[in-house]
Amino acid sequence: MTQEEQIIECENRLLEAIKSGDINVLDELLHDNLIFNIPTGQTITKTMDIENYRSGVMTVYDISTTDRIILIIDNISTVAVTVHLKAKYADQIIDGKFRYLRVWKLFDRSWKIFAGSGFQI
Repeated sequence: MTQEEQIIECENRLLEAIKSGDINVLDELLHDNLIFNIPTGQTITKTMDIENYRSGVMTVYDISTTDRIILIIDNISTVAVTVHLKAKYADQIIDGKFRYLRVWKLFDRSWKIFAGSGFQI
């Protein structure tokens, strides 16, 4: 499997984990030192992100992607993607398109996201 195919597989696993709230898969795919800027402008960590799903603060009803671009440099892959999201964050209903940037790195034969950001478009 090529590196791009591996990243596409990881991206698909990530989307499914986000939709189903699968904490175990999120824990596997997010690096412990993750730093991520969410569309509200807040910077969150892996612990904060997983807790949002565990506690029910973040509930995803539907998620899909388009316009994915993958750039590979050595063992780092950067993904820019448009995400169509229907969800609830705290008491706010989310229904829109977002542009996300995720940076994946190979750590001991496992791809993990260690940085990223997202904003509404």
